[in-house]
Amino acid sequence: MDHRITDIDRVIKNAINVMEESKYQIYEICESARAELGSLESELNKVLKETLQTIDKVDRLEQEYRLARIRLTEVSRDFDRYNENDIKAAYDKATQLQLDLLVYREKENYLKARRDDLQKRVKIVENSIERAETIGSQLNVVLEYLSGDLNQVTRILESAKNRQLIGLKIILAQEEERKRIAREIHDGPAQSLANLVLRTEIAERMLNKQELQMVKHELVDLKGQVRSGLEEIRKIIFNLRPMALDDLGLVPTLRKYVQDFEEKTRIHSTFETIGKEIRLPSAMEAGIYRLVQEAFTNVMKHAHASHVSLKLQYQAQMVKISIQDNGAGFNTKFVEARSKNSSHFGLIGMRERVELLEGRMDIESNIGSGTLITIHIPINADNERRHK
Repeated sequence: MDHRITDIDRVIKNAINVMEESKYQIYEICESARAELGSLESELNKVLKETLQTIDKVDRLEQEYRLARIRLTEVSRDFDRYNENDIKAAYDKATQLQLDLLVYREKENYLKARRDDLQKRVKIVENSIERAETIGSQLNVVLEYLSGDLNQVTRILESAKNRQLIGLKIILAQEEERKRIAREIHDGPAQSLANLVLRTEIAERMLNKQELQMVKHELVDLKGQVRSGLEEIRKIIFNLRPMALDDLGLVPTLRKYVQDFEEKTRIHSTFETIGKEIRLPSAMEAGIYRLVQEAFTNVMKHAHASHVSLKLQYQAQMVKISIQDNGAGFNTKFVEARSKNSSHFGLIGMRERVELLEGRMDIESNIGSGTLITIHIPINADNERRHK
């Protein structure tokens, strides 16, 4: 036993050293990417500002050029009032304005192309940072386990491998959830607020020019964007913890989720309840909601289905949840075997949630014939007391 512990200790220490070096390399890559991102964002802001200024300049030149053309036409026709010098001056001014307009239009096109290129590069660097952070998070999770007490690690290896796997996957899932929330805030409300700042600057310029009608239209658009941003924030809050779950219960919350899912994905979705609805312990209702959410997410990502149904059946000692779709289906043995070796929290994560609720999950699926997931959750008195 001591020999085994020594061998395991040596392997773990070597693995820790390699992962520590890799972690610092990833950190340096991440910091370098962040510096590049800051530089790109700074340049992008300058280009955006210069683009707005150039667009304003083009608008002014177009107006001046139209007036100059009118003036040239006027002096060219009225030989009694205007002499040759007047005509030449009007012609020279129109020509110069035309040249200036061509130059600034070219500059506007260049700046727009530059802006689009910078926005693409910013997105690429953001994706690189995200991937680096994902790898760093996974390394940190593994290092936490490997850096612990050796005897404890040995006991885990010998008698609790499944529990270790569950712990790793739960921590990884939490990291993924934090990154998902950060990404949703960055791509949603943060982008909306940045756009609002830009639009208010435009409205301010219009106000300075006394273009009140255009300012009114701009404010109407701004109000719509604020409402849209508020709706995005509410969706993020709802995904974190649906308040309706505590206030109204499981059935109304699931009904709202299914309706929103259908609107978002255009997948025809139905929800049916059987039996008399009863309020379950808060943790159990939250667990059932997350199971349904995970199953529907899998349908959206992988099933290529046109219809999905949810059936919730209240029985005397049991809640039965059935999720069925008419999608592509899959080989259950192959997918579940692959899930066990994957870092994702898919089917194995659902099974772990069900086991925590002391329930059972069955999956029926064949390639080309859709999928049926059936979950049985006991609601006896002992279980109810444990989850209160």
